[in-house]
Amino acid sequence: MVLDQLIEGGLTIFSGANLLVFIFAIALGMLSGAIPGMNGTMTVVLLIPLTYSMDPATGIMMLSVIYVGAVYAGSISAIMFKVPGAPEAIMTTLDGYEMNQQGRMGEAISTAVFSSAVGGIVGTIILVLFSPTLAAWSMNLSDPEYFSVVIVGLALVSTIGLGNVTKAVMMMALGLVVATIGLDPFTGLPRFTFGNRLLMNGIELIPLILGVFAISEVLKQIKSGGQMVSDETVGSVETGSLLPPLHFFKRFRKILSFNSVAGTLIGILPGAGATTGALFGYTFAQRIVPKDIRERFGTGVPEGVAGPETANNAAASGAFVPLFALGIPGSATTAVILAAFILHGITPGPSFIDANEALVYTVFAALLLANVAVLLANKPIVRAFTKVRHVPQELLLALIVMFCVVGAFATRNITFDLWIMLATGIAGYYLEQYDYPIAPLVIGLVLGPIAEPSLRRGLIKAEGELLTFVQRPISLALLVIALFLFTIPLLQETSFGHKYLRIGGTNQ
Repeated sequence: MVLDQLIEGGLTIFSGANLLVFIFAIALGMLSGAIPGMNGTMTVVLLIPLTYSMDPATGIMMLSVIYVGAVYAGSISAIMFKVPGAPEAIMTTLDGYEMNQQGRMGEAISTAVFSSAVGGIVGTIILVLFSPTLAAWSMNLSDPEYFSVVIVGLALVSTIGLGNVTKAVMMMALGLVVATIGLDPFTGLPRFTFGNRLLMNGIELIPLILGVFAISEVLKQIKSGGQMVSDETVGSVETGSLLPPLHFFKRFRKILSFNSVAGTLIGILPGAGATTGALFGYTFAQRIVPKDIRERFGTGVPEGVAGPETANNAAASGAFVPLFALGIPGSATTAVILAAFILHGITPGPSFIDANEALVYTVFAALLLANVAVLLANKPIVRAFTKVRHVPQELLLALIVMFCVVGAFATRNITFDLWIMLATGIAGYYLEQYDYPIAPLVIGLVLGPIAEPSLRRGLIKAEGELLTFVQRPISLALLVIALFLFTIPLLQETSFGHKYLRIGGTNQ
């Protein structure tokens, strides 16, 4: 019965103008994801008025496919320019850009495309088969569990910072502090704004990401005179058959299977979204690969690209579960899609799937077809984007700065965000000179706004009793896991004699 409805949804996409809308949506989503700062959420917001003149199924399908395309394509600019095209691609920069610098850009993009498609396909299949069950499961989770999940994510920073955990934790703490700037989410009182009204809404994530990743890398390239997009080594780009690189199934089988399921489950958590999925996916991948590969994470290993790309695309699919089954958005983009539902007079909730089967299965089929299209287009995409290496370095740097300025300004249309981007870019440049990792800073900034409301709501419900976080079995289990995840790398460093505190490049 589910298969029949899915086939009907697919036939709806291939009928009339819907196919053109589908092609337009996936192309626009990929374009918005690949351009720094122009993320899928912004594109979906801009196109909501266009859905007024469409059938609800067509309009919602278009917005959903844009989301999928943007989440995938964010990895392209992350690999080529160390500029996450979307927040979901933050972790892909760590190994993807290093592979590019080693002349393996084609391999990195191919890995990202393949992993993204597989994660999205598995996530969509789970979405189709188990939406009501997963929604019921997520209803049993409350603020203590959400807070404990975030603590697990923060504990995983010790993995990212392996070799220099002290600096990694310092940067994560800085990210958590920056996340508190602005109005208190419960009292509405300003915090750490120092009387500046421009800080009332806090520090926007996109200008900061563009600063610490893109602008700092541009400064680095200007000083070193290096190439942002390196020449390809022989054999880096596969040619011949248009079939996707199926041998990746064997190479990344553990990452693909585990992160597809884990990413979907993370996406189900309200407010988590694909960015959180990528953060977890990278560190999960680091845990399940052999030790010799684990130690090279962050230096340009394909597994470091496959991990976050599998998880973030699976999480993008998982975010539709609470939206369809509970009327609760699982991410920022699905919150905008929820607004589109309401504008069309449709209210998602427990009976939504049964009452709107044609619409729901059209969206399911569109998500599945979009990911299959990305998988089949793997090699053409790789060949197209590797042509960028022929662009002169000076022009390339100028274009990157231009796109960053447009992306940072378009977030809130205020000049202040441009200053934030410039300031964080200069700060990021000097932090990297002294071996302070940037990824933990962004992790703290992303997870902080999820952790604080969950912690405070949990304490309010428990009348200030901290034991509520260990009295709930799932919350307790997650906190114990977080403790082990944080302490084991520290013990490993100590036992092997690799724990150093490097100040100014000197081991002490």
